[in-house]
Amino acid sequence: MAVIAVVGANWGDEGKGKMVDFLARDSHFVVRFQGGSNAGHTVINDYGKFALHLLPSGVFYPGVTNVLGPGVALDIRAFAEELESLTQRNVPVPKIAISDRAQVLMPYHKQLDEYEEERLGARQFGSTKSGIAPFYSDKFAKIGLQVAELFDKDVLRARVSHALEIKNVLLEHLYRKPPLKVDDLVDELTAQAEIVRPYVTDTTKLFSEALKEGKTILLEGQLGSLRDPDHGIYPYSTSSSTVAGYAAVGAGLPPYAITEVLAVTKAYSSCVGAGPFVTELTGEAGEELRRRGGDAGEYGAKTGRPRRVGWFDAVATRYGCMVQGATALAITNLDVLGYLDTIPVCVAYDIDGHITKDFPPTPLVSKAKPVLKHMPGWKTDISSARSLSDLPKEAREYVEMIERETGVKVKWVSVGPRREQTIRI
Repeated sequence: MAVIAVVGANWGDEGKGKMVDFLARDSHFVVRFQGGSNAGHTVINDYGKFALHLLPSGVFYPGVTNVLGPGVALDIRAFAEELESLTQRNVPVPKIAISDRAQVLMPYHKQLDEYEEERLGARQFGSTKSGIAPFYSDKFAKIGLQVAELFDKDVLRARVSHALEIKNVLLEHLYRKPPLKVDDLVDELTAQAEIVRPYVTDTTKLFSEALKEGKTILLEGQLGSLRDPDHGIYPYSTSSSTVAGYAAVGAGLPPYAITEVLAVTKAYSSCVGAGPFVTELTGEAGEELRRRGGDAGEYGAKTGRPRRVGWFDAVATRYGCMVQGATALAITNLDVLGYLDTIPVCVAYDIDGHITKDFPPTPLVSKAKPVLKHMPGWKTDISSARSLSDLPKEAREYVEMIERETGVKVKWVSVGPRREQTIRI
């Protein structure tokens, strides 16, 4: 039995989708345990290039059961559209299970998300406007809707009526928008219930039995450590916990079941969204790294927005691995840096003249300047490397530097977007 949590060590955009897709071939289950359709995991395989937003990254393997756990924000329309987009591109219909305890992302969650960003103007948080913050606010305010409640018309109407008592006040008096009608929303949710009915099950029981049978389970995290609302760059965070400690809760597993925490980091830094980003590159240098990054440059898989890019941040990544409890590290996009004569790496922060290797709270991160160390570049294409010995000495030294700076053993190195461009260390 193996239960492996694959999580981000940074701001998200680390390449988790590729790693999950790669590891899923030897797994029985791939599980999304938090977040919703507000981020994208890019996967490239024999079927083509895909940006998965809600579906787990194991959907390309017919033998894998892909689970949306109770911690997920279930956008049913987005789920249906994404599933249809796979089958239209000749991907075999995947095996899917949806927790009956997962909560439904309501149509008004997206509306409220968009209206709030508009209201904030220059103060906005860079939301993808997917309804995530309003969704999780409602979940913990106990006015959310569980999937199981979709199938009882009386319960559904009562829950919707209760929620709209609050939502319509916001819509009318804060955002100056027309109120929503209970009947319209009940009709929409009743239609959505039929979309997910074939997939809904008791996934907690499913996993209990899987553990007894020694099945392998991959837990797929969304975003990364620094977007966690407790441990990240709050308030420039997401609204669900992005750390492996939450994976057991959001999937419905006992904490002791997790046998490995694989933290994923790029060989440089990138992110979409607002907040402090110490090693950020602007101008021509930033545009060059952005253009070369990944299969088609560094652009958000969800939003298409240009990603902010910068040099590898050892301070942030060490902290990210620490809060994840990383037992192993995967480095992605190492091949991207092959154009550089020397490669700057941030090894410490200078905060008002104080040099530190510790990642501080957000107000101090905003003041930090990077202390850079320069590593020799390898100036060659390494995308065909299939073993550590195939890498140039300088590339191996760069991997060793990341391992040394983070204190976590590197297990995988990715030298390109395809499955086969993955080196086991």
